[in-house]
Amino acid sequence: MDLQLTGRTALVTAASKGLGRATATQLAAEGAKVMISSRGAEQLAKTAAEIAEATGAQVEHCPADVADPADVERLLGETRSRLGGVDVLVANAGGPPPGGFDAVDDAKWYLAHDLNLMSTVRLIRGVLPHMREQSWGRIAVVTSSSIKQPIENLLLSNTYRVAVVGLAKSLAIEFAGEGVLVNTVGPGRIATDRVASLDANRAEKTGLSVEEVRAQSEKAIPLGRYGEADEFGRVAAFLVSGANTYLTGQNLLVDGGLVKAI
Repeated sequence: MDLQLTGRTALVTAASKGLGRATATQLAAEGAKVMISSRGAEQLAKTAAEIAEATGAQVEHCPADVADPADVERLLGETRSRLGGVDVLVANAGGPPPGGFDAVDDAKWYLAHDLNLMSTVRLIRGVLPHMREQSWGRIAVVTSSSIKQPIENLLLSNTYRVAVVGLAKSLAIEFAGEGVLVNTVGPGRIATDRVASLDANRAEKTGLSVEEVRAQSEKAIPLGRYGEADEFGRVAAFLVSGANTYLTGQNLLVDGGLVKAI
């Protein structure tokens, strides 16, 4: 399938590794010009070079902390300067720290608010004028399977990921008539550093080995395994492509059937 992304400009945040990198790679392979961002400058530069070499696409990089409003503005400015207006936005951010209610103080609530909710608001605010002007735009926000089924010991993620869904659904309705499609895409147990860290945290709490924790998780997944980042990336790339012309306001899960809710 031709995703009709040749010549389009895409911005993907939290893209030096994991889900963001996989999505950026798919977009570049489909002919998009891609700006990737993350906090770690060295890894980000390495990733940009590797994606460019693998795909032959123009891949730019700009270090930024999306929890910082000034960094978001700088990132948007650098993207416009180097690639032009943003046609495609994949708003991704690292997950907030684990913990139940007693372990989360005000500082952690505010940080997760800026990292996972306000980063999305600010990024969308920055790209919408160009999308509306040309009557074409695609936005996908990376959430979590917790939007359908809360995950134990991830109170902050459970709370703010759902808030992002409310934002995306509202914007999908508001801007559909102007050619801007907005969706969310939530990973289940995908084999990334984030999931490995969560498995290690659970192993420490329960006294199980990491291998035992993973085996337990895999038993709950109908496909019987963790997903791969590129499996997620292909779904995200379709959502923000020209091939998607009638899907907006939806919350897709890439979870191997993990969430049983209808």
